[in-house]
Amino acid sequence: MSSLFKRHPWRTVLAVATALALIFGAGYWAEQRELQAKMDALQQATAAHVLGLRGLVEKHDFLPHAAARHPDVRQLLLAPDDAALQSRVNAYFADLQTTTGAAALFLIDREGVTIAASNWNLPSSFVGESYRQRPYFEDAVAGRRGLFFGLGLTTGQSGLFIAQPVRAGNEMIGVMVVKISLDPLEQTWRHGANPVLLRDSRGVVFLSGVPEWLFRAVKPVSAADAAWIADHGQYGARRQFGVLPWTIRVRDEVPGFVIRTSGGGRPRDYLALDTPLPGLGWTLTVTEDMREVREARRLALALGTLAVALLLLGVLYWRLRERRYAEQRSARLELEHRVQERTRDLQQAHAFQKAMEDSLLVGMRARDPQGKIIYVNPAFCAMVGYSSDELLGCRPPYPYWHPDDLDKQARESDDALQGRAAPCGFESRIRHKDGHDVLTMVYTAPLIDGDGVHRGWMSSIVDITAQKQAEARQRDQELRLQRSARLASAGEMASTLAHELNQPLMALSNFAIAARALAARGDPAMLAGALDDIVGQSRRASEIVKRVRAMINPQRADYATLAIGAVIDHAEALLKPELQREGVALRLMLEDPTVKVRGDTVLLEQVLANLIHNAAQAMQGQPRHRRAIMLATRRVAQGIRISVSDQGPGIADDQLEQIFAPFFTTKPDGLGLGLNICRTIIEAHGGSMTVVNDADGGATFSFILPIVP
Repeated sequence: MSSLFKRHPWRTVLAVATALALIFGAGYWAEQRELQAKMDALQQATAAHVLGLRGLVEKHDFLPHAAARHPDVRQLLLAPDDAALQSRVNAYFADLQTTTGAAALFLIDREGVTIAASNWNLPSSFVGESYRQRPYFEDAVAGRRGLFFGLGLTTGQSGLFIAQPVRAGNEMIGVMVVKISLDPLEQTWRHGANPVLLRDSRGVVFLSGVPEWLFRAVKPVSAADAAWIADHGQYGARRQFGVLPWTIRVRDEVPGFVIRTSGGGRPRDYLALDTPLPGLGWTLTVTEDMREVREARRLALALGTLAVALLLLGVLYWRLRERRYAEQRSARLELEHRVQERTRDLQQAHAFQKAMEDSLLVGMRARDPQGKIIYVNPAFCAMVGYSSDELLGCRPPYPYWHPDDLDKQARESDDALQGRAAPCGFESRIRHKDGHDVLTMVYTAPLIDGDGVHRGWMSSIVDITAQKQAEARQRDQELRLQRSARLASAGEMASTLAHELNQPLMALSNFAIAARALAARGDPAMLAGALDDIVGQSRRASEIVKRVRAMINPQRADYATLAIGAVIDHAEALLKPELQREGVALRLMLEDPTVKVRGDTVLLEQVLANLIHNAAQAMQGQPRHRRAIMLATRRVAQGIRISVSDQGPGIADDQLEQIFAPFFTTKPDGLGLGLNICRTIIEAHGGSMTVVNDADGGATFSFILPIVP
């Protein structure tokens, strides 16, 4: 072959150029394919984050407008020295804060001084503080809706401020402001796999999953912008904003850009995508790690190099064999002809068999009856990371068995060698030589030779890691969709409540106007009737509010000193008909029924009734002789522990940490609020609530209340 290259050197150049083109072409194709997949994932993640941000803002967008229309709010701006009126507005703001989940609500007069706030009774109260320099106040005074993110001048805590002018007729008399905390969103970003951040209109990062990037900018902040931020106190006492530790590189193949930074003590590359949020004046940046892109290119280059090397070796082998045959042809032409035909047949059969084995994507492994590995194909070697030389002759335990599943895999191997393997296959987790886990599906069948003799067992191994990951992502997406649906339902409930309260409030207004007219006319009989109507509508509105407040704000309760035994007895009497109907026995084991606690009777009875009702529902599928609930009390160091135990199936381990979360439920028709409200009530009484699974089946919900001396 060397003489061939000497005679035709251009063939050498052409061969090398073609080989390099194939190798680098494969690397470029793999890189572009993975880069496009990353960009698609990035665009989907960006759409989800934008939807979440807009949903968070739109959830509270109506609140300042609604609060500004309250008669007491307008009246307080006209009469700011009225202490009773100020107290009512403070209480109204505190109730709205608890109901909506806002961080704070406060009312500012035309001079920029706060005259009422939801945190009026806290050391960090906004009342009396001036926010005249805030942009949201300037926008509202100008008659526009104000929207501003920054650190609180009083509390130092960040939040999004939404401001609405308050008018009396055509005159602007004050500003209503709602503060929304974005801390839960930032905490979620910090636990994410890839960084996400928000920049304001001046390029300063104010929300980020990477704490080191906060209050830095993509490019140097101008002196005018820095002065504006300082004058308005947007980020507290900060006057300087460093540049982000990024090196940005734009790629023409995708709409985003690449960020080179450091993380975990080593350089990191991220594919990033900027998305402006015009209504908010922000820019959202979502990133994806570029490691998989580099790995795809590196793997493609390696495979391309291997393929070219094999091709060149094949060409060299063919040329050498041709020359050898040419030298022997003159002396042994006839014999060589016969040997060549036989050799060609064998080579073709072997090459065909080898090509079939090498082209299989499914791993193949053959073992003798004692479990020794006698054959593996390349797909199986790639799956476990060991070469065929390392695997052939191995006996259990095999080097790729997962160290955490040795007992399970030993049982599965014994079942297969004994002919007891399931025909539908079984899942098995193995450990790749480089340390990562591979999830597989294993199918085993007898290995019979040409004479019909059983020689061992042949197993087909399918890599299902990507499938399992896709299923996990699908489940996660379904959970997000369910959570979004529940939040939408909560919003619909809030709208319905507002509509229901509107009627008695409008009636109150109409009856009050009529009463004033009747008083002016001096008609006492009709005036008394109008006043009765006002009282009736007031009670109706009060009942509506009390029902909602009892559910969402158990802190507004009537506390008194109670005997715990009396509370339990009343809860038992309330549920006795239902328990009898379900065939459930309630057994009481009260260590000391006379123990005194301080609390609200109705709310504590509500907690006990909810726990007993849940326990009864958990045992619906149990035989009647096992439908028993144990309610026990016992003194502990912190107070008295009240526990409710059932004999149901218990709670799945992966659900124990979520059982008290709002909107989490295991019931098909449940809202997922009962246990969350119960825990809120107990915490409002100075106690705590826990849940554990019992060793002999069932679950026990317990809560501890302080004892009154």
